Amino acid sequence: MDREVVGTAGRDRLEVAVRRYSMSAVVTPSGELDHHTADLLREALDQLAEDAIPTVVIDCSNLEFCDSTGLNVLLGARLKAEAAGGGVHLAGMKPTVARVFEITGADAVFTVHETLDDALKE
Repeated sequence: MDREVVGTAGRDRLEVAVRRYSMSAVVTPSGELDHHTADLLREALDQLAEDAIPTVVIDCSNLEFCDSTGLNVLLGARLKAEAAGGGVHLAGMKPTVARVFEITGADAVFTVHETLDDALKE
C-alpha cells in the first residue's frame, strides 16, 4: 500500500522575518515552529541578543504550530533578553499556539499581547 507523505520535515516549513528598530525588534515566524525548524528562529533571536537588542516582540500571528522545541527557543530568548535588561513579548497568538503556552504555564512568564499593535504601544 502506497502512503502519501503530507508536508515536509524540512526547514522550509518556517520563515522568519526580522524588523529592527533602535533598541527593539519585531520577529515574525510564519509556519510551523518545531524540532525541525526551531533553529531558524533560534539563529535570528541569538543574533539580536549578540547585537544587544534588548526588547523583542514575537509576532505570532502567522505561526500555525509550536511544539516544545519552539517553546524552549522562546524561553531561552526570554532569559537572554532579561539578562540584558530587556524582555520578549508575544503578540497575536492563534488559539492552537496559545494553548501550548497555557498548558505549559509559559504564558505566565511572557508578556502576552492580543495584537502586534498592542505590543508596540508598550
